[in-house]
Amino acid sequence: MTLAYAQLGYDADRTPSPGPTDPSGVDEARETLRTSLVVAAADVDGEYAWGNREAAATAVREAIDADARRLAEDRAGEERSLAVAANGSAAGRWAGRNCPTGDGRDFGACRVEEGVVVQERANETTVVAAAFDVSVVAPGERSEVTVVVRPVA
Repeated sequence: MTLAYAQLGYDADRTPSPGPTDPSGVDEARETLRTSLVVAAADVDGEYAWGNREAAATAVREAIDADARRLAEDRAGEERSLAVAANGSAAGRWAGRNCPTGDGRDFGACRVEEGVVVQERANETTVVAAAFDVSVVAPGERSEVTVVVRPVA
């Protein structure tokens, strides 16, 4: 029987190699942005008073922008163009849906600075999310998506 399968080119025991699940690169960009936000948020954690939240958001954005530039340079070698831009309105919508309001909350209100959602906690600035527009352009293909990433799951 084995000989018969071999002669017929039987190959059922072989696991097919998966093809690309994200040919546009949007998922990779989302994960890069999330990882970058985790690191940037940890770097500013406890370093900025609430009154200096704009500077905290700027530091976060600069770190994320540097990683986004590296990702874009990698994509350029694949004949793809990748652009990442902060999306303040998406960040504001996220904050409106996800940040607690009203009396009895444990933390202060959320604010959006440069597409970064920050929250006052014990008079310190805490990064809770960031929103971006990601655009990937390749010959015959264009993918655009708005993503909101958080430094914690």
